[in-house]
Amino acid sequence: MNLNRYTSFKFENGKIAKNRVVVPPMASQTADKDGFVTDRTIEHYGRLSKSGAAIVFVEYSFIHQTGKGEENQLGVQDDGKIAGLKKISSKIQSSGALAGLQIVHVGGKTTFEITGVSLLGASRIQVPVKGWTPEIPKEMTPLQIQELTQWYIDAAHRASKSGFDIIELHAAHGYGLNQWLSPITNQRGDSHGGQIENRANLLIEIVQKLNQEVPNLLLAVRLPAQDHFDGGLTIEEMTWVVSQLENLGVALIDVSSGIGGWRRPEGNSGEGYLVSDASQLKQSLSIPVIGVGGIESGVFIDEILKAGSVDFAAVGRAILKDPAHWHQRNLGSQKCNLEF
Repeated sequence: MNLNRYTSFKFENGKIAKNRVVVPPMASQTADKDGFVTDRTIEHYGRLSKSGAAIVFVEYSFIHQTGKGEENQLGVQDDGKIAGLKKISSKIQSSGALAGLQIVHVGGKTTFEITGVSLLGASRIQVPVKGWTPEIPKEMTPLQIQELTQWYIDAAHRASKSGFDIIELHAAHGYGLNQWLSPITNQRGDSHGGQIENRANLLIEIVQKLNQEVPNLLLAVRLPAQDHFDGGLTIEEMTWVVSQLENLGVALIDVSSGIGGWRRPEGNSGEGYLVSDASQLKQSLSIPVIGVGGIESGVFIDEILKAGSVDFAAVGRAILKDPAHWHQRNLGSQKCNLEF
């Protein structure tokens, strides 16, 4: 199949992505201090939708106060957020795009000042963060793990009621679920620690329950192919993880960076500096994979699609700078090329 940026994609539930361009989740800090959508938030996503992208992801939204990472972070932690989130999904969908909501518990990658409580993590280990040193989180108990799982389920139900097409679990960039996957931050001695089969237990349990309880939503997972940190997650481990996720019904894998946060791996330059990571995971998958990493141009997107490296390309900063201009330069002559 000769894919290019204009080729549409039909998911198993019948939802159609009109092309192969994705706006990734990017924190806008436009919410109020309690996580409510503001007029600025709605305007922001209306602006991003002018990019012509097929999928627009809404920024990482916290599922519980204990997992909040920024003062003005968008929230999905209670039913009061549904009305505002519904305005965002409608705004995105009015452009012809699928609307995705990324949900997160940041674990130990936050501060007491933001959460108001002691930090919670997989283990009592500081999360490596460039530029600052977080507090040491408390190791979560089995009961707290059950509560965390339920927070994700409740947040997904709210996403469904808010009209989103896709829910994305954030298991990358050193946030909560990435901390459970990585041997750097997960050194537990129970069934959630040790080998990757155990470290992935929490993510797998959440995915299983999400597909049972909110089957109408397409489920995406954003994760690293490796941590790019000594002693961190490996390609081999994450190949096993994504294969499990596909078997459990995940519809889309979004490959980004791992522990340590968003960073360009040493020696990688130019556009698509994480596409090679995505390509390695894609080799074991039949579900679509999103590639990221400084992607800017439609020409480059065509190249990586034609090469079979990825199925979708996420364009972040280049679209954020001027969505309408990016659309004009890269998708202005778009004709829907149906390839199901």
